[in-house]
Amino acid sequence: MSLSAFTLFLVLIIGVSGQYYDDYDSPLFMYGHPSPNCAPECNCPQSYPSAMYCDELKLKSVPMVPAGIKYLYLRNNQIDHIDEKAFENVTDLQWLILDHNLLENSKIKGKVFSKLKQLKKLHINHNNLTESVGPLPKSLVDLQLTNNKITKLGSFDGLVNLTFIHLQHNQLKEDTVSASLKGLKSLEYLDLSFNQMSKLPSGLPVSLLTLYLDNNKINNIPDEYFKHFSGLQYLRLSHNELADGGIPGNSFNVSSLLELDLSYNKLKNIPTVNENLENYYLEVNEIEKFDVKSFCKILGPLSYSKIKHLRLDGNPLSQNSLPPDMYECLRVANEITVN
Repeated sequence: MSLSAFTLFLVLIIGVSGQYYDDYDSPLFMYGHPSPNCAPECNCPQSYPSAMYCDELKLKSVPMVPAGIKYLYLRNNQIDHIDEKAFENVTDLQWLILDHNLLENSKIKGKVFSKLKQLKKLHINHNNLTESVGPLPKSLVDLQLTNNKITKLGSFDGLVNLTFIHLQHNQLKEDTVSASLKGLKSLEYLDLSFNQMSKLPSGLPVSLLTLYLDNNKINNIPDEYFKHFSGLQYLRLSHNELADGGIPGNSFNVSSLLELDLSYNKLKNIPTVNENLENYYLEVNEIEKFDVKSFCKILGPLSYSKIKHLRLDGNPLSQNSLPPDMYECLRVANEITVN
């Protein structure tokens, strides 16, 4: 076989065996020769020419972004400003990832983000923001602003597609959150953990499926607060200051709830939950007594709790103190952890 024929054979084999990956965050995108339509200091793999990687290059500003780029990664640089014309060539950009830079609100100019009419992901985690960025385009689905110094949220009006918001590890208080998020009718995921809230924010979108409020200073729950969230499935309130007196009787009796985390609080009694709950985390509280009625109002062939995992370790509660009818109530449990 001639050298040219052998080379052609290899090309055909590689072409046939190639696979398609739709995860643009995958390291697999880093392989291959750079595309010619790319900023010279960045990498645009030939097999995925619409993705441009400019990570860990000590960049101080956004490089020239050529037309055709839809997925732009600028992580782990020293970018401290964004000019209004930075993305002029790529108004159809869909993902913009700016994690681990030095961005401040005052140095993000004009309507640089709202011009990106097809933007779906905007990640500005681990920067120096003191408030949320904006204005934002209506196309946005996923907004991540974690590990900043945010004390203020701007308007999210009109963001009809916004589904995921990550705001953990900031300095937010409940009043700020209440005023900003009310109109987000598509919001399903909200992470407000590691902030400075002493109360639950009012007026959160009723569309929420996942709500994380752990590691705040919350000490009470308004009556029927969670009844408004008809589809809420995952709720975290661990590492707060909740005690029995701050929790009305049926606060967590929500039929849609699948997972509830109340660990690392000051509870002496087990809050009542709905029979549909599957995972319940109560470790490291002050619980001394196991009340079956917290899980099962009545017991019968068709009346039992769907709990699969229950954690009670780190409480003054022993295996010997568990009532016999607990096992009838929790008959489908795979794991019950006590001291």
